Amino acid sequence: MESLYSYAWLIPVLPLLGAAIVGVGLISYSDATSKLRTPSSIFIVSLVGVAMVMSFGILWSQWNGHEPYSFMFEWASAGSFKLQMGYTIDHLAALMLVIVTTVAFLVMVYTDGYMAHDPGYVRFYAYLSLFSFSMLGLVMSPNLLQVYVFWELVGMCSYLLIGFWYNRKPAADACQKAFVTNRVGDFGLLLGMLGIFWATGSFDFDIMGERLTHMVEVGSLPGVIAALFAILVFMGPMAKSAQFPLHVWLPDAMEGPTPISALIHAATMVAAGVFLIGRMYPVFEEIPVAMTTIAYVGAFTAMMGATIAITQNDIKKGLAYSTMSQLGYMVMAMGVGAYSAGLFHLMTHAYFKAMLFLGSGSVIHGMEGVVGHNPTYAQDMRLMGGLRKYMPATATTFLIGTLAISGIPPFAGFWSKDEILGSTFQVSPFLWAIGWLTAGITAFYMFRMYFSTFEGEFRGTNGDIKEQLRIENLQSMGASLGPGAMSTQEMPMAAEDHHDDHHHASEPHESPITMTLPLILLAVPSILVGLVGTPFGNYFEAFISAPGEVVTVAELAEEVDLHEFAVMAGSSVAISVVGITLAVLMYVTKTIDAGAIATKIKPLYNFSLNKWYVDDIYEVVFVQGSRKIAKFALTMDVKLVDGIVNLTGFVTLITGEGLKYLETGRAQFYALIVFGAVLGLVLLSGLT
Repeated sequence: MESLYSYAWLIPVLPLLGAAIVGVGLISYSDATSKLRTPSSIFIVSLVGVAMVMSFGILWSQWNGHEPYSFMFEWASAGSFKLQMGYTIDHLAALMLVIVTTVAFLVMVYTDGYMAHDPGYVRFYAYLSLFSFSMLGLVMSPNLLQVYVFWELVGMCSYLLIGFWYNRKPAADACQKAFVTNRVGDFGLLLGMLGIFWATGSFDFDIMGERLTHMVEVGSLPGVIAALFAILVFMGPMAKSAQFPLHVWLPDAMEGPTPISALIHAATMVAAGVFLIGRMYPVFEEIPVAMTTIAYVGAFTAMMGATIAITQNDIKKGLAYSTMSQLGYMVMAMGVGAYSAGLFHLMTHAYFKAMLFLGSGSVIHGMEGVVGHNPTYAQDMRLMGGLRKYMPATATTFLIGTLAISGIPPFAGFWSKDEILGSTFQVSPFLWAIGWLTAGITAFYMFRMYFSTFEGEFRGTNGDIKEQLRIENLQSMGASLGPGAMSTQEMPMAAEDHHDDHHHASEPHESPITMTLPLILLAVPSILVGLVGTPFGNYFEAFISAPGEVVTVAELAEEVDLHEFAVMAGSSVAISVVGITLAVLMYVTKTIDAGAIATKIKPLYNFSLNKWYVDDIYEVVFVQGSRKIAKFALTMDVKLVDGIVNLTGFVTLITGEGLKYLETGRAQFYALIVFGAVLGLVLLSGLT
């Protein structure tokens, strides 16, 4: 087994090898490599499969008590300063390796069906493989500096994949938005890293925590400075894990192909933020201000994401805000000290959210045959309905994911979400109330999504709804482009410019086996994986406990208060049932008119529909504000800076023109000038 740890470095290197070989082929022999679709995909998927098998072997070894393993080498040194790189395998790394490789492997299998007709098929696989390498390298990094290197690689890969269809303006805008937003968070992370290194002289997680705590205790470092460093570091996870106010990139990331949406939202980019909070826990846990900030940011984000998801009609956008909300739960758990609960929810969420996103891709794939490839139609739930009859495998797995995220027992999401709420209640009943209410909203919008998509009558051939969506799309385009930017006659052409609207079927169809098989396989952990973290035998918490803390399953079982568990679990299930009941009354039986309610509370409805107007505020403050600053700077440069330079040149020119008449080269003329100057001085002195 020791040899497995010695070769653990192959886990991230294998996907890198696949990306490098296929990438070099695309660069050197683009046309020939692009035609090798099946060999390229099999090659890359096989390498990720080997990495997955190795990851399971390492997890099994760690589960059975193998000591954490580290391999380090000196990367740079200068005097007493030494910088080491390498890799570390511990309980947290082993768990994350399995999550990332399993989800990446299934997403790559699914991609074969979803991207079958896309000309960028091979390029997409190369990007996916590079993305997997970046996340796996981040997971195995032994210190904060190496984490930062892979952190930026993850950001670069997300830019490439979100903007994969770069010839579409929304996709190009979305990848730029994601890149810029994450740069804001990463700049804070970089400042925090440098500050902590200045204070502690180390990038090692445990050493940073110990030294920073000691310095604050003895008074050599003010507590407010330590809190500032910690919050700056937290800005990195705020951006990567889409926490308010750096969450705005996540819904726009839906412009990328659905497989990458699943990978980003389940196991890679957004998981990186929560993972870093876990790695930095030795620093955060001794700084109360930082922990409180983390907890409240997470709680607010959870509520915000849920309230926005209620009104979304785009199936992928609804799931995106759902991800934002669930990440808020994880961050809140970390902030209240529920370390294992937050990571437990990270694990369960990775599987059922990957299944939900891949399920939405299956729905879109089936809809495109009826409504065409325009996402305005293919992704809008108002044109769906009744798909369970046409897509039974997709509908069943989507329902399992919906039950899991809604916290219905015995599905995986119930155990992890209940553990977060129970731990939060012990620290802050106020934060618990926010999480509890968010759980009810989550159940409502998820079952709204399920019922609108899979139940009732199919609405894809309804011309009135399509015309309404077309008008809404044109209006939104006009609003985004500004008044007068495009005439009404030009708008329809622009709206369809980048989409093939050809359709050839009157009914949707089930997706191919390469797409449905990953859904079925992901349904298994979505149902069962939560059983490793029940209060009656919490194997997960015994395995993943806070740094420096050692607990056993027996100790956890002795601490279980059945009455407290029944009250907390009962309350969370009850609010979820209320949410499901409301969804049934509104979207199945139609007992409650959802449209009439939206009309009565129009301001609140618009507040949710317009995403709390955060994007609009950012547009005015940052986008337009930066343009005004740039315009002002240009004006100052042209009129002031260039004006001074031009004036200097003009004065030099005039002076030179005048002096050339004095510089004749005749000695008599120079003597006359000297005589005149002396005479002037004499007269001046005589007058005074």
